[in-house]
Amino acid sequence: MPLRHKSAQKRARQIKKRTERNKKYKAKIRGVVKRVIAQKDKSAAENEFKKAVSTLDRAATKNIIHKNKASRIKSKLSKYLKTLSK
Repeated sequence: MPLRHKSAQKRARQIKKRTERNKKYKAKIRGVVKRVIAQKDKSAAENEFKKAVSTLDRAATKNIIHKNKASRIKSKLSKYLKTLSK
């Protein structure tokens, strides 16, 4: 069904823009998490972990992901860091 109202047309445009922006951000989150898990050296993994935490917190602040999801991912990554040997 075509959008007949101006406000509905505008809303459709806005949703399209926001969806694209969110997709990019979620892809960035997935990449950062993978980079942490890919590290076998503890110091390198810790550096990547700091970047991941920053990215996750920013995404949670912008409501791209839920704050509890960000917390869950950070917890999972920190647990992984503890398993790495020095």
